[in-house]
Amino acid sequence: MAAQSEGTPCWADGTFGDLEGAKRFYGELLGWTYGESMPEYGNYTQAHVDGKAVAALSPPMPGQEAPAAWCLYLASPDAAATAAKIREHGGEVSVEPMRVGDFGTMVLAAAPGGAPFGVWQAGSHEGFQAQAVPGAYTWAEIFTRKPAEADAFFASVFGYGVKHLDDDAIDFSLYDLGADPVLGRMKMGEEFPPGVPAHLNVYFGVADCDAAVEKAKSLGAELRFGPMTIPFGRFASLTDPQGAVFSLIDPTTTGGEMPKLTDAS
Repeated sequence: MAAQSEGTPCWADGTFGDLEGAKRFYGELLGWTYGESMPEYGNYTQAHVDGKAVAALSPPMPGQEAPAAWCLYLASPDAAATAAKIREHGGEVSVEPMRVGDFGTMVLAAAPGGAPFGVWQAGSHEGFQAQAVPGAYTWAEIFTRKPAEADAFFASVFGYGVKHLDDDAIDFSLYDLGADPVLGRMKMGEEFPPGVPAHLNVYFGVADCDAAVEKAKSLGAELRFGPMTIPFGRFASLTDPQGAVFSLIDPTTTGGEMPKLTDAS
C-alpha cells in the first residue's frame, strides 16, 4: 500500500471498558473476526472482515476513566510535525507522539471545540486493509459546536479544501484533499443536549441499513437517528451498549439530489 496523503482517514479504534462485550457486539453486527489480543499493547485487538484489518478494539489505558468511544486516525508523514501544527492552530495534544513498536507513531489530539481525533504515521501498520464494504470503515463526520473554528483548524493542519453545503437548515461542510471528500463536519444544534460533547462519528458499511439497525437494537444498541436515505446512501446513527456513538451506512441505496456546495477554502 502506498503512503497515504496527509489528512486521509487511515484507521479507527474503539476504547471499551468491557472489551469482550464490545467484541461480541461488533462481531455479531458487522461480521468481524478478531486477531489475538496484544498484552504488550494493552490488549489491543484487531478486527477483520474477510481476513482484512478494518478496525481495532481495546480497553482503556491503566488509570484512564475514559467513556467508550471510537477514534478516527488521520494519516501523517511526520506525527511530531503534525502535533506542532495542531498546537499552532489552537488544538490540544493529549498524547504526545508515541512510537508503537514498529507499527508506527500515534498522536491523540482534539480540535478547537473539543472533537477528539488521532494522527497516525505509518510504520509496518499502514491502516485500513479494506474500506467502503460491509463491515468496514466507510465515512466519518466531525460534530462540533464551533464549526467555523473546526473548518479553519482542519484546513490549516491537514491542507483540506472546505466546501459548505448550500442548505439553510443545517451547517455542514465537506473536507477534501483535491478530489473526493474525505470527511464531513456537522454543527451541533439544539437537538444535541448540552452534555453531549463534540465528537467524531465513524460510519461502518452494511449491506442493508434497516436490517442492520434492527440487529443492532436486538444486541442492545440505541437508535439515535434514521434510517434515512440521502444521495450518499441510507444511514442511521446509534449508540452501542457501552455508550459509544457510531453510524451504519449502505452506500448502494441512495436517493434525492446531490447537494449544491460552495467553496469556502
